[in-house]
Amino acid sequence: MANVSTSRMLRVWLLATSFLIFTLVAVGGLTRLTRSGLSIVEWKPVSGVLPPLTEEEWLGEFEKYKQFPEYQQINHQMDLPEFKVIFYWEYFHRLLARLVGVVFAVPLVFFALRGMVRGPLVLKLFIALLLGGAQGALGWFMVKSGLVDVPRVSAYRLAAHLGLALFLMSFLFWTAQDLKAQFRVRRNLGLMPKLTLGFVALVACQIFYGALTAGLHAGHMYNTFPTMNGLWIPQGLGSLGWLSDFFENPVTVQFMHRSLGWAVLLSAITLGVVAERTRGLSKRQRLSVRVTLACVLGQFVLGVFTLLHAVPVALGSAHQMGATLVLLSSLYTAHLFRQSWLKSAGPLLRRARAPRGRSRRTVQAGS
Repeated sequence: MANVSTSRMLRVWLLATSFLIFTLVAVGGLTRLTRSGLSIVEWKPVSGVLPPLTEEEWLGEFEKYKQFPEYQQINHQMDLPEFKVIFYWEYFHRLLARLVGVVFAVPLVFFALRGMVRGPLVLKLFIALLLGGAQGALGWFMVKSGLVDVPRVSAYRLAAHLGLALFLMSFLFWTAQDLKAQFRVRRNLGLMPKLTLGFVALVACQIFYGALTAGLHAGHMYNTFPTMNGLWIPQGLGSLGWLSDFFENPVTVQFMHRSLGWAVLLSAITLGVVAERTRGLSKRQRLSVRVTLACVLGQFVLGVFTLLHAVPVALGSAHQMGATLVLLSSLYTAHLFRQSWLKSAGPLLRRARAPRGRSRRTVQAGS
């Protein structure tokens, strides 16, 4: 019973942290779409917890902002009330990031000191803690790339910042699923385990190109569908050379993002067809595949509308959140279809002592 209650407590904590990271990604997307990310030109991890509280402090922050290219080249007509709006978007993004750190770090230390996590789990979670700290530094590294001659953050750094956030969210979410049950029934599930893992990799690749599309503002060009201004193969494709073109050419990046969108859609449909034809699947496994397919269909339609309207803030934010939901749904599905389930919680948590003379019973937990 001790193992069960401990596992449940850890799972709730990890899922809550994952949800906070999901919220953080959403706020980060809104910060980018409202062009607020360069409004705070200093990185103060401790003293930056408090915003400006007096008119004098606000004027000081505004003067700092005026020294950088975004104000000088784009927002030179901005007044103090308008500056406060973009400042608060970035401020709340950073404040939420600090909250995520506290919600994850404090319970982790407590659980570790109480011996409630042990072995591989405590090591993995402390590595996640270090990566969370690195994420804050990476965020500032990204912001610095826009405080130069061109007031726009590096697309590479933006993709890395988003990618690490989603990796941490996915890692904690996956670990929480590991703690849900100690034993699983081993079944012959055909190709489904490999297909679901491959689908997760494809979704991750699509999200990466979505980040590059955002970083290069590639969504503001070729706002037609299904062709790109009447062309299936747009002009300018391949103009930067073999390797750079795939990451730095806005035309190629949007083309890749569109192509991967079709690939994700067709793969989700294929996954659904194979699942329906595979015997021995549980109701939960079939439902998870259907939910994933529904998420992909909704995200595809939303992506088309976002493109046709040249990425307005509301649609752009919804599209990014939709991508995160597709990722979580596909992860959950892939986790359900793992063929060889490990006794995940047992070796990681404090084991309850069974009475002598009585053998342990293996609990079959349905998928």
